[in-house]
Amino acid sequence: MATDTVVHQLAIKVGNKLHADRLMLATAESCTGGMVAGTITDISGSSAWFERGFVTYSNLAKTEMIGVPASMIEQHGAVSEPVAKAMAEGALRNSRAQVSVSITGVAGPAGGSEAKPVGTVYFAWSNRLSTAVETTHFKGDREQVRTQAATHALRVLLEFLEQR
Repeated sequence: MATDTVVHQLAIKVGNKLHADRLMLATAESCTGGMVAGTITDISGSSAWFERGFVTYSNLAKTEMIGVPASMIEQHGAVSEPVAKAMAEGALRNSRAQVSVSITGVAGPAGGSEAKPVGTVYFAWSNRLSTAVETTHFKGDREQVRTQAATHALRVLLEFLEQR
């Protein structure tokens, strides 16, 4: 439960920063299945800074909901930096938010490969002017990978916001 507390505290800090800067956030989540959005909406008053969340678990959802080109998914795979970037940018295009975060990865226990083992997660953070992308590898079971991914997404989002 300590990690859940960390995620919650990070979400509060992100919310305070977004609210102070009068910005709205959109999320595009795949392997975390809405964990970031869920953590955010656990916070009373988050509607002042959280605009919407997309859970785009399937490839079709990524294409239909946030405009990730199917050809990009075919070429790079749904779990890739180009797709994470397209997810973050698509979340902004399909919302009224000014900032977004996206997460796509292999939470396990199945689905990994030699090139993308279980625990491989791609992130992107966008503010309509620039998009930062990162690849991280987490250890643990499915729940641990997903929780670590949500925590990392919020931690780096806070840094991204502070650099604006």
